[in-house]
Amino acid sequence: MSKQAMQVITAGIKAGNIVPYLGPDVLNGSTNTETGEAIPADSDSLILAMNNGKPMAPRLMYEFPRAAMDVELKRGRMAVNRFLDTLYGQTEWTRAPFHDWIASIKPPYVIDINRDTQLQDTYSQTAHTLIRGISRVSGTNFRFQINHYDGNKYSDKEIAQTDVDTSLPILFKPMGSPLPDATYIASDADYVDYITELMGGLAIPDFLKSYRQGKQYLFIGLSMTRDTERMILSDMIYAAGKPAGWALIKKPNDKERRFCEQKNIEIINADIDEFLTVAEHSETPLLTEIL
Repeated sequence: MSKQAMQVITAGIKAGNIVPYLGPDVLNGSTNTETGEAIPADSDSLILAMNNGKPMAPRLMYEFPRAAMDVELKRGRMAVNRFLDTLYGQTEWTRAPFHDWIASIKPPYVIDINRDTQLQDTYSQTAHTLIRGISRVSGTNFRFQINHYDGNKYSDKEIAQTDVDTSLPILFKPMGSPLPDATYIASDADYVDYITELMGGLAIPDFLKSYRQGKQYLFIGLSMTRDTERMILSDMIYAAGKPAGWALIKKPNDKERRFCEQKNIEIINADIDEFLTVAEHSETPLLTEIL
């Protein structure tokens, strides 16, 4: 992928035609303001943080949801939620460079599979619609919660999807976050419930199903080797344009290459730092060159 093509993608993000899809590596460079330690975001670092810095059994180290399920079975679901609350809701982290760039353009629609609040912080002075995934709940068939942000605070109660102001930016965090009230998709049981309803169409609001048609995506900081993340991604980008998007993967493996080919996603052999170098100096060329 040429420098010019990367500039075109950046322009598409600014225009809202291309949707940023954010994975763990977008948090690279974010550190604890007291200790200087990197923010845990990917599977391995989350498992280590949850287990006081110690590795868990090899079968549990395979993936964070599996390790979280083990903790849930031994200490209860709230033990996992408390860990995530402390990690992302109570600990102060410096801003990741990628989020500084996102803040400079504020795309109209962003999907963020991380559970931290940096994306929400980016829009803290901008009215927006927040959609977060929920699981294993009673009283509703849906697996999402919608909150309106008025530019100062979130609504006290979630709003109905029919009451959403579709002109506002949309922040979709399917794995949840601590704000405005904590909700997370974390353990295997959470993922089974959420993915089941996602595949059944009950984890995405109707207005978003219409809005996303024909959109293209830039997958940033995301490994495409995990089955759970691949299943979620596949449903999130349903009815995408052609190509469905582009994935920043510096050294893709065979599994990633096959998956991207299957989903009509083009691989860009670059990392986040290389993308930001181009994005921060782009001049917005014509979109018709690659879109």
